[in-house]
Amino acid sequence: MNFHGKDIKIFTANSSLKLASEIAKIKGIPLGQCVVTSFSDGETSVSISESVRGSDVFVVQSTCAPVNDNLMELLIMIDALKRASAAHITAVIPYYGYSRQDRKAKARDPISAKLVADLITTAGADRVLTMDLHAAQIQGFFNIPTTDLLGANLLASHFINKFSRDERKNLTVVSPDLGSVPRSRKFAEKVDAPLAIIDKRRPKANVSEVMNIIGDVRGRIVLIVDDIIDTAGTLCQAAKALMEVGGARAIYAGATHGVLSGPAIERIEDSVIEQVVLLDTIPLNGKAKAASKIVQLSTAPVFAEAISRIYEDKPVSPMFT
Repeated sequence: MNFHGKDIKIFTANSSLKLASEIAKIKGIPLGQCVVTSFSDGETSVSISESVRGSDVFVVQSTCAPVNDNLMELLIMIDALKRASAAHITAVIPYYGYSRQDRKAKARDPISAKLVADLITTAGADRVLTMDLHAAQIQGFFNIPTTDLLGANLLASHFINKFSRDERKNLTVVSPDLGSVPRSRKFAEKVDAPLAIIDKRRPKANVSEVMNIIGDVRGRIVLIVDDIIDTAGTLCQAAKALMEVGGARAIYAGATHGVLSGPAIERIEDSVIEQVVLLDTIPLNGKAKAASKIVQLSTAPVFAEAISRIYEDKPVSPMFT
């Protein structure tokens, strides 16, 4: 039974068009009609081309690069839908930009993740649906219900299917830093593998130095898992240490969000990593699509199921198992 709108509609702006189309296809409904462009001075223009009065609307939009443009498209679309009398609006944000600015690292720092949460709420969203927030406590920045889906299940299934039963006995999951240990430990449980940890020192932003490997990876197939791969400096440096110092046999990597900024793609292609598996929370650009070591998995089935559960007022928690 539906307690919200009279029907369900899925809209998107420019950052997640392919993913939104796949979700709508799985749901068996057409993608909502809208036009999202810019005026000559750079202001974002949103025009909803169909009635949403009384509807339960889901807006699919990652706030990835260009972050500010995509964020404004999301905010303005939510405002437009609210003013058009949508009954309930869920902001589906596969990748939540500004999530790494979730605390004051030094004096006079902003907490931008909280500011963005306030903007989304003020724009008129009734709920947020996202995947693998950089810090789980960001859910508490919202004053509306927030569901944080897990990308690890998709990555774990991929690697389980990739390796034979005998090969899986030689798997070791590696956390790229101490902060990622809880996430990596849960992933290790999913693939039934031991855990090792990279202990590193970071002298300045986007620069890291591997100091020590905690755990035995010699002769093992290593899976490095993280939530975000940005410049890939940490990842490639960790892979090099695991191979040269730890004596790993082969190295694979997986992450939910492939930001892939700066020299990330070149670093991955030149690294000792066999394969990097990413989810499509952030669309790959042409250069990344052409990369031989990068594979992308679709999150559309996961988001489609979550949307169905939210629309039908069913619990989403069974999806975390």
